[in-house]
Amino acid sequence: MNFFQETGALAYFAARFFREVMKPPMEFRELLRQCYNVGNRSLMLVVVTGFIIGLVLTLQSRPTLIEFGAVSWMPNMVGISIVREIGPVITALICAGRIASGMGAELGSMRVTEQIDAMEVSGTNPFKYLVVTRILATTLMLPLLVVFGDLVALFGSALVENLKGDVSFQLYFNTVFNALGYGDLIPATVKSFFFGFVIGLVGCYKGYFSKKGTAGVGIAANTAVVTASLLLFMVDFIAVFVSDIFYEL
Repeated sequence: MNFFQETGALAYFAARFFREVMKPPMEFRELLRQCYNVGNRSLMLVVVTGFIIGLVLTLQSRPTLIEFGAVSWMPNMVGISIVREIGPVITALICAGRIASGMGAELGSMRVTEQIDAMEVSGTNPFKYLVVTRILATTLMLPLLVVFGDLVALFGSALVENLKGDVSFQLYFNTVFNALGYGDLIPATVKSFFFGFVIGLVGCYKGYFSKKGTAGVGIAANTAVVTASLLLFMVDFIAVFVSDIFYEL
């Protein structure tokens, strides 16, 4: 029963977001501030993670490809793997740990200290100001973070190939970009928007309805990360399943 109640409440929360986002006025200043918090403050974490992923994936795959005499296919394999799946999913999980927990803790603290109640009493729409701007910010910024993460991961892979295989950076990136097609780029970009929406939605939902007390804030931040991570895998499975159908057509 708790699962179905939570699912229904989250769906109603999402429907309320779509209803409120269409209503004027739009809080552009708060939206820009949240875009800065989500994008700029997560960029270094995404860049470091992407660079390490590129290094590790190439170092682990290289011996096997050498054994089969297919080391020349390394740029194609790494490029398609990172752009299609590894880059978007890992970036989304990293951002879920940072952004969803931060939003859950921030809104939970505002709920515990009755700041949200004070906004409602004063005639301000707290949902519009607090929730809509944060969900829009994560939806818009996550695809940009994915692009940065993919590029840095490819650079890390190219660095390994340059040091171990004497492959120039120009040759490596030309091979990668020739191997990529619209069937790789478009599905990965589209699902990145959904990943950002899920992270913002879950983080805001858990914080907005946080229980009273400091323990409630901790629970909201913790459950926001867990729920967002599980939903990301579900959304990724649906996206891959649907894109595979259209790719075959």
